[in-house]
Amino acid sequence: MEIVLATKNRKKIEEIKKICETTGTDFKIYTLDDFPGCGDVEEDGETFEANAVKKAVYISKSTGMTALADDSGLEVDALNGAPGVFSARYAGPSADDRANLEKLLQEMRDVPPGERGARFVCCIAMASGDEVRTFFGYVEGVIGTEPRGENGFGYDPVFYPKGHDRSFAEMTESEKNALSHRGAALRELQKYLLKKRDTSGDIGDNS
Repeated sequence: MEIVLATKNRKKIEEIKKICETTGTDFKIYTLDDFPGCGDVEEDGETFEANAVKKAVYISKSTGMTALADDSGLEVDALNGAPGVFSARYAGPSADDRANLEKLLQEMRDVPPGERGARFVCCIAMASGDEVRTFFGYVEGVIGTEPRGENGFGYDPVFYPKGHDRSFAEMTESEKNALSHRGAALRELQKYLLKKRDTSGDIGDNS
């Protein structure tokens, strides 16, 4: 099955490719670098699902291919679910990972250990024209008080998945992918594709 990933985030692209390899999801993957004529999609939805669907539909129609779009982020209990859909721009429209992380830790400086619960959420939308399917993944955890680890990206250095004493950024790539919200969502997608193949003999390759 040929798909195009509706993102320009290189770290996210590599993570999705790695997860697809380890889950056995049989995709030939293209990126937006292969379609320079595609414009940017404004992520103005109020939910992860709305943003993922908007991106997937636009890229599918622009390329004529099945498109896979991901919208994901961090929801912190003590911040009433923030940063949520604003996770990538929490510290401002042009903020980088470090600025977002610093703002999060500043906002949580007075939050006690027992109240630092959080979760990563991922919605993956697969679109073929107007036909869309969505798949969700979640991972529960807590927010640390300082960054630890050199791997991963985004909020990984302060996120400790439930039952673990290392942050995502302290884990190996394979360890994180086995636990992550994005990995969980892609595994749900894989289940759907396998079921569709088994019932119809086709997994939706419209390329």
